[in-house]
Amino acid sequence: MGWLWAIIVGFVLGLIAKAIIPGKQHSPLWLVTIFGIIGAIIGNALARGFGIAATSGIDWGRHILQLAAAVVVVFLGDMAYTSLKGGRRERA
Repeated sequence: MGWLWAIIVGFVLGLIAKAIIPGKQHSPLWLVTIFGIIGAIIGNALARGFGIAATSGIDWGRHILQLAAAVVVVFLGDMAYTSLKGGRRERA
């Protein structure tokens, strides 16, 4: 069940991050989901580092860190994807 939640959270975080980033992103949906999962993992690690990983009620701090990390990962991942995709097109 943990993997299913990771995919769902990654999908949602990736879509929200993609909506926050200005301009058009060219990464496919499956890759945005993976970027969202990576962002969630990084956000959880940051929350543990700041000591806010487990609080009573809704973990707003952890969720904000997850979203911030997902925005950065989606942005950088899309830049890498676009450059790799563009590089292949130039060689052909």
